[in-house]
Amino acid sequence: MHVNVVAIDDHEVALLGLEQMLRASGECTLVGTYHSVPRALAHMRAPDAPTVHVALLDLRLADGSDPLINAEALHGAGMTVLVYSSLESPFLLRRALQAGVAGAVEKTASRENLIHAITLAAQGKTYATADWAGAIDSDPLLHAADLSPRQREVLELYAMGESAKGVASITGLSQDTVQDYLGRIRTKYSMVGRPANTKIDLLIRAQEDGYLPGPSDIVGA
Repeated sequence: MHVNVVAIDDHEVALLGLEQMLRASGECTLVGTYHSVPRALAHMRAPDAPTVHVALLDLRLADGSDPLINAEALHGAGMTVLVYSSLESPFLLRRALQAGVAGAVEKTASRENLIHAITLAAQGKTYATADWAGAIDSDPLLHAADLSPRQREVLELYAMGESAKGVASITGLSQDTVQDYLGRIRTKYSMVGRPANTKIDLLIRAQEDGYLPGPSDIVGA
């Protein structure tokens, strides 16, 4: 099976290198390169656009877009999505994984590994290697406090600057219930040896565990 590929990446050097690698493979053809997912989808919806089997998606784009939303949009257009990125951000990688991407390939991977990953993705299979496993294993969330979805919601809102009263208003909970949640969250972090006594501590824990983006997850940081 010959695989048609598009790449969504805003680094010209990376795109040029990718084009050369795929051209030399004989198995894959790079039929389009784009700096954003909306631009890619606009071109691929044209009547004369080629069928695309696999989209290579960089996690960090200049438009600051969410990898989960990007991957879901590409899936909706009938493409299998393979992350092709530096994999330095567990937060961004997790967002893509939540969308059900077919795997993740580090940009330093060899041409053979990249072609193998693309071929597997085109066959509906998952590409899982040490690159992907290493990024997941280094994810602080694996060692995070076991927070319920509601506790995560309260933590995210509170750590981002909302008062307990503000969190209560947004979530529909009572202020006493919000305070109870915050107490339980602090207890859970303390039990895993990661105290979170202050609001700043909670922000740091939320960033460490990938619930909120940290400074390194911001485009341009």
